[in-house]
Order: sequence, then structure tokens, then C-alpha cells
Amino acid sequence: MRRFWIFNHYATTPATGPMLRHYYFADCLREKDIETTVFAANELHQTGGMVDTHGKPYLRTEEGGVPFVFVKTSKYEGNGISRVKNMLSFFFGLLRISKGYAKQYGKPDVIMGSSAHPLTSIAGILMARRFHVPAIVEVRDLWPEAIFSFGKVKMDSLIGRCLSAGEKWMYVHADAIVFTKEGDVDHIKEMGWDTAHGGKIDLKKCHYVNNGVKLNEYDLSMEKDVLPDEDLEDNSFKVVYTGTIRPVNNVGNILDTAHLLKGRKDIKFLIFGGGNQLELLKKRVEDEHLENVVFKGFVEKKYIPYILSRSSINILNYSQAQYNWSRGNSSNKLFEYMASGKPIISTVKMGYCILEKYQCGLSLEECTPQALAEMIQKIHDMPEDTYVQMAKNAREGAKDFDFSVLTERLYQVIESVKKS
Repeated sequence: MRRFWIFNHYATTPATGPMLRHYYFADCLREKDIETTVFAANELHQTGGMVDTHGKPYLRTEEGGVPFVFVKTSKYEGNGISRVKNMLSFFFGLLRISKGYAKQYGKPDVIMGSSAHPLTSIAGILMARRFHVPAIVEVRDLWPEAIFSFGKVKMDSLIGRCLSAGEKWMYVHADAIVFTKEGDVDHIKEMGWDTAHGGKIDLKKCHYVNNGVKLNEYDLSMEKDVLPDEDLEDNSFKVVYTGTIRPVNNVGNILDTAHLLKGRKDIKFLIFGGGNQLELLKKRVEDEHLENVVFKGFVEKKYIPYILSRSSINILNYSQAQYNWSRGNSSNKLFEYMASGKPIISTVKMGYCILEKYQCGLSLEECTPQALAEMIQKIHDMPEDTYVQMAKNAREGAKDFDFSVLTERLYQVIESVKKS
């Protein structure tokens, strides 16, 4: 059996959190006779919890037959210096344990380092050199572009130039690059790093493997994990949002939209999720007498498939200004929405638009309550056969993003670096 190592600071098992991309890859790759071990930090980013390594540098576990190595890292809160220290401790932890781990469990044949932050991918390249094996760099979020877009660091500053130089080094020295958004390869062209612009990066080594959904688990959950809720069972036209309720998610825009549609008595907005704006927005609903809006609060993730299956429209509610959407979308939520077999509205117009490609939803040119209200009414009022076809397209499109399909794409990347 060939051995494949994946480094991902924030990866989890089903028992420890929701970041399951690499767990699913590892599970599916076993059918290809590839033993995949995922290395992650023991401080759990999504839940704030931690996996106890019992004072040792790492803890090796297996869940569902997938080996997981939780590397001991420093504690952190927020996005300040303690988080930077946590990133560094994961980086150095990987360097420290890899040789001993390989001696005990076997040397890898290929290593993949996955962002978000680039230190993990750099560790992958350095360890691949140590073991004389190919290195794959996976880019799930373009750093430092994401930092530049939030205005935290200027691109032309000293720090910005250093970060860009590190990113370029990473791409140059990778044997293959995997992007999770179809248009992310455009970034290399825009920076002039590809061979066509005189750079060193051959775009033939760039690949696209999006995020997705495990449809068999999704369908099983939809049938098994039923959430009793009278609002989900009535005959209203249900506009559903699921996700965090924070300023960046701009859920207030949905309330503004609901205000415009107060006269459409059969249209109801159901908002599932928690966050630091929940109580504030619930008060708005009360003060403004928005009887067509119901906040449901936090629900366990296992109920999401059933909730989405009971909707009429599912809303992808994003901020237009705080992210570069021209490169596409790799949001897990998008593929969960598609799997539900219901039409989708996105509050931003994206490049490489999956909704447009699969004809399974509509996107706003401008993120305003008026535009969103008009789009909701358009789907509400469309002929039944048109609505049914859009819903069917969503479910059919989700099949292209099932993890069995995505794993086949990753497998081809692994094969390409083994042959080179």
C-alpha cells in the first residue's frame, strides 16, 4: 500500500469537528490502495476544544480506519499573536515528529501540505525533500491575497512583499498545486509567475479539486436526522439561511429584504445559526414586527440536510466587498445547498459561477435588499416546471462534487507527481 501524508492545521475527524475534506479523501483513497494519514493541530480551530496528547508531541488515532495524527500546539485565542504562535508551533511540530513517525509507521510516498496559512505547505515541501518524495501544495484560501483584501496588510508593504515572495517560492518548489477554486490559477498569471509571462511556474502542474459533499452520508442524514419544526412542515414558501450570524455574514440584509416582502404573506424567512449578532437581530424582528422572519438559533450540523430539504429557496448570503469572488466559490455550504435539490440564490455574482454552470440558482449583480426581494419573487412566481427543473439541476450538479468524484481528481494528481 502506498502512503500519502496530508498536513492540514485545521483538519478534523467526524468526532472532533466539521473540517472533513481530508478525512473524506483519506477514506476514499483506501479504495485506491493508498493509506492516507492526516496530520492536524490538537487545538481545534472550529470548536475551541482540544485533543489531549497526554504530554507527548503527538497523538495518533484512527477513526473509521483513517489514521489521524494530532500534533501538540500552543493554545491561542482570536487572531492576534497567540494565533501566530500556534501556527508556528504546528509548523515546527511537523518538522520535529515526521522523521520518528516515519520510522515507526513507514515513510510517505507523497506529501501534501494544505493551507489556509502557508507554513503548513512549506512544511510539506521541506519534509518531502527530507524523504526524497514529491510535494503537493493545496491552496484552500489564497494567502496573502485574502489578507490584502481585508486591508490588514498592504500588498506593496515590506511585510506584503515578503509574504508574496514566500507564496511564490511555495508554488515554484511544489511538484503539483491543487486549487479549490477554479479561477485561483488566474492569480499566478496576474502575478506574472507562470512560464508564459517569463516566470518559473508551469501551469500544467496546477489542478482544480473543489470542496464538496459526501452524498451518501448527506442522504442518510436527511432521512435519519429529522428536526421536528412546524415552520418546516407548513405550506409556506420558505426562504432558508443556515450559517453564522455575525457582521461579516450580513444577515441584516435578509431582514431588510423580509421587510420589503411583508405583503407576501406566504413567503417566510427561516434563519438557522448562532453568532454574536443573533440577539440584536432578533430584537430587530420584534421591534419592526417582522412576522415573516423566524430565528431558529443554533442547530447541530446533522440536522442541516433535513432543514435544507424542507426549504423552497436556500440563500448564500455573502459580503460583496470583503472577498475576491472573481475566482469562484469553494464553500462547503454551496454543495450542501445543491445536494438538497432546491434552487439557490447567491447575494454576490461570482466568477466561474457554479450556479450559472449548472443552472441551479440565481446571483445578484448588486447586493441590496431590493435586488434580493426581486430575485426571491422571481423564483416564487416562476412556472412550476421551471422551478422543478432548477431544483433538479441543483441535485444533479451536486453529483460532480461528491467526494468519490473529487477523490478521483486528487488521485490523478498523486499519480502525476509519482510519474514525474
